[in-house]
Amino acid sequence: MNAVGIDVSKGKSTVAIMQPFGVVAASPFEVSHNGQELKELVERVKLLPGETKVVMEYTGNYYEPIAQYLHNEGIYVSVVNAMLLHNYSGNSIRKAKTDKKDAVRIAQYALDRWLDLREYIPDDEIRRSLKLLNRQYTTLCKVKTMLNNNFISLVDQSFPGVNKLFASPQRSSDGHIKWVDFVIKFPHCDCVRGIPRSAFKDKYYRWCNKNGYYYSDKKADTIYDYSKTLIATLTNSDYIASLIGQSATQLNCACETLSELQKQMTALSQQLPEYDVVMEMFGVGKVLAPQLIAEIGDTRRFHSRKAITAFAGLDAPPYQSGNIDVKSRSISKRGSPHLRKTLFQVVDVILKNSPADEPVYSFLDKKRAEGKPYKVYMMAAANKFLRIYYAKVNEALNT
Repeated sequence: MNAVGIDVSKGKSTVAIMQPFGVVAASPFEVSHNGQELKELVERVKLLPGETKVVMEYTGNYYEPIAQYLHNEGIYVSVVNAMLLHNYSGNSIRKAKTDKKDAVRIAQYALDRWLDLREYIPDDEIRRSLKLLNRQYTTLCKVKTMLNNNFISLVDQSFPGVNKLFASPQRSSDGHIKWVDFVIKFPHCDCVRGIPRSAFKDKYYRWCNKNGYYYSDKKADTIYDYSKTLIATLTNSDYIASLIGQSATQLNCACETLSELQKQMTALSQQLPEYDVVMEMFGVGKVLAPQLIAEIGDTRRFHSRKAITAFAGLDAPPYQSGNIDVKSRSISKRGSPHLRKTLFQVVDVILKNSPADEPVYSFLDKKRAEGKPYKVYMMAAANKFLRIYYAKVNEALNT
């Protein structure tokens, strides 16, 4: 038995090779993540006598180059959750931490958990790309929210409340929002009320036609009358118009990128066999379906419903010690926060639509009737939805 422990960091790794009974087959050494040194590592590992397993810690994206390279060379690789390694003491009370000590500790963990190690299987290209796109989409959503809030705060000083005049959804072609484009053309309330009503309506009509928005004569009158009642704290000047235009352009750029990412995610997820099954589930639409598929991945990698629940961090582990036996506990949250957020959004859609014959809503309504707090029944419903998802998708993948 040869346990190869690898402590992964950015661009390089520290490797230690241990054998049973504390035998050090190779003292810790460094390996850069380039073709030549990884090739030399593969040759060294393959020369070891007996069965060999390589174990490394899950460290974001840093572990993937070396894990995939070793896997493709036919070497058994196992990627272990960082919390499991953190909780593994290594038979020492000292808190010394170096890359070399971490590599030895990982190798010792591999020897102790030899039979429990699960082989690392890389995701296929579609699933890997979909997950990457979703993470970028999630990050950009936060940026968009920040830009939107900043833009509203700025515009409220030149055209207060203009965002409430328009109820149009985001344009599907490019993600633009009508009121944002309107403010680029009319950055100050004086730009509306400072000209005759007929002149404004003519300009507004031509602007709608040019930008592909629906024109309403009644809406034009509403905007004009509303502008007459406003008190702006910023003057109508070129530099204010320029500042508002720049902020609007930044927000539109974020919206365009999000729209493009969403189209790409939809195109990728449609190539996966479970897409149609997921789309049929209540509460899931064209936006949430790719996100769910991206974060959950291939359900066949989970051995049971409990495993996928733990992966989402929705499990509530039992707690018993002596005479203490806690029956009700909060969720562990030791799972993917991205998946929990997506599940919460799905349940929120179900709650708002309240479909009487939908099993997830029936379960949610039952918990709510029992007097459970909002977060408790929402997370319970998310758990219920995830279990149904696991059963339906697994059935589709295995047929």
